[in-house]
Amino acid sequence: MEGPTPSSAIFYGSLAVHIGAFLLMRTSPFWQDLVAFKVILILVGASTMFTSTLTARVQSSIKAQIAYSSIAQIGLMFIEIALGLEVFALIHFAGNAFLRSYQLLISPSLVTYKIRDQFFNFIPKDKKENMWGKKWQYTLYMLSLKEWNLDNFLFQYLWSPLKQVGNRLSFLSISNLVFIFIPLFMAALVALNFKESIPAEIAQYLPELMALVGLVLVIKSFTESRSARLAFVLLNQFWVALAVSYNDALNWEHIAIYLSGIVVFGVIGYATILRLRKRERKVFLNQFYGHSFHHPKIAFAFLVACLGVAGFPISPTFIGEDLIFSHIQSQQLFLAVFVSLSFILDGLSLIRIYARLFLGPHHKSDHEIAYRAS
Repeated sequence: MEGPTPSSAIFYGSLAVHIGAFLLMRTSPFWQDLVAFKVILILVGASTMFTSTLTARVQSSIKAQIAYSSIAQIGLMFIEIALGLEVFALIHFAGNAFLRSYQLLISPSLVTYKIRDQFFNFIPKDKKENMWGKKWQYTLYMLSLKEWNLDNFLFQYLWSPLKQVGNRLSFLSISNLVFIFIPLFMAALVALNFKESIPAEIAQYLPELMALVGLVLVIKSFTESRSARLAFVLLNQFWVALAVSYNDALNWEHIAIYLSGIVVFGVIGYATILRLRKRERKVFLNQFYGHSFHHPKIAFAFLVACLGVAGFPISPTFIGEDLIFSHIQSQQLFLAVFVSLSFILDGLSLIRIYARLFLGPHHKSDHEIAYRAS
């Protein structure tokens, strides 16, 4: 929401930021009888509302203030939805969307007015004693200024362990992928034709096992710091398709729809990496190389390929991902978790590859770069 212009932030501020509340209202028949889920939803909404309200009060940017104020209202919507007030939450949803759109549009004019008003009509406020005491006031102020250390929390307990797991997968290389994982995949594909003869005690765990292999591959792709080719061609999507294929009554047309976009855009993406390697020596992922400076067409083609493989609505995979989930049975909780994490990390990994190769200042020192002001 802190984009270069207020109009660029309207989509996020008035529409996309409400998607969580919208999905909760759409899925309420599935969880409305679960008291534990409602309690968790109320706690999440209340903590979001509390932290976002205090964070909004210490922001120096007007769009950041609008963003955190909107998040506080969404936390309140979560509480309303948990209490069963869905119609009221929908009205609240629409009202907040219209209000934030209006605030984002007038924010430049408001800043201009406030600056001029400070010059001519500024009156210092009388200092009053805080009933909570200065210690609590300063504590809340610093926590709000640091946004309650949520970034550090996510890095320490989510991204850092994920990177540690990926670093332990150093044995995954292109040669091992060709000589170990591809033959293993082919063997599992052949065994699919004889799944009726597989003992039931083993067959019930095969989908989760296949999905776990795909998740391990995408974690390696997400943490790969050397070869861009290796990070791009770790075929976790095929393992996900194979995992779902072991379920009963599978529609092969759905698998074909899911894999068609991945194959087409995957070939395009791999071809662009090879083309970039012919023109540039450094095609690694250990830093930002800024190759879009010299190769904008290759950068655009690779970005389109990444979006297609990730399942954006320019690819049949966009529909195929929903079809994959439709074949996961209700008792296969771990399979649903593994597949969901694979899809999420796959999109992050692809955009990370694009950012490392093509974004940032150009790695060659003979170009001008932008320096930060004091």
